[in-house]
Amino acid sequence: MSGRGDDHERGLLIATARAVAARSLTHGSTGNVSVRAGEHILVTPTGSSLATVRADELSVIDTDGNPVSGPKPSKEAFLHAAMLRARPRDGAVVHTHSTYATAVSCLSDVDPDDVLPPLTAYYAMRVGRLPMVPYFPPGDSRLAAVTEALAGEHAALLLSNHGPVAAAPDPGRALEAAQEIEETAKIFLLLRGAAVRPLTPPQRRALRPTLL
Repeated sequence: MSGRGDDHERGLLIATARAVAARSLTHGSTGNVSVRAGEHILVTPTGSSLATVRADELSVIDTDGNPVSGPKPSKEAFLHAAMLRARPRDGAVVHTHSTYATAVSCLSDVDPDDVLPPLTAYYAMRVGRLPMVPYFPPGDSRLAAVTEALAGEHAALLLSNHGPVAAAPDPGRALEAAQEIEETAKIFLLLRGAAVRPLTPPQRRALRPTLL
């Protein structure tokens, strides 16, 4: 809205929401995006489509996930707040229900501490290690404590039977991390049953994740 002190952040959030939709990382009214704005957090509202949500429709929450102003926030707003509390140097969170990452989140034979192998250098740099968060129903506030505990050391998480969430200093880099998770999940599923050659531990260590 004109005259608000958060116009810049609103613009960034809307641009990122459009990019998430354009890259087919979400469908319908799934997925949500947030950005830090001073002492508050801007987040997409409940029931909104990232392809059409407007800057004047964004919800404002506090760092505990409580509504401050605007429309009712996404029922997953507390997840964004938990990520940003755990990562004070980060300023944005992207959460998607992207197809391949969500498919991997439903598998029973993955390592919950390191869900996807480091198949490419870009995954090692942009994501690093991806832990699996235990399943909670959508909107279950118990997810906040588990997320906050893991997010201190991991900029990206995979929610079991749900989808990925990624934090970064800015919305663009959070989006790139979410995209990298989706592409790596796709490669991982394409290679299921084949002998693979992931990066070695020394190769992986040499590529420090840029989001940590």
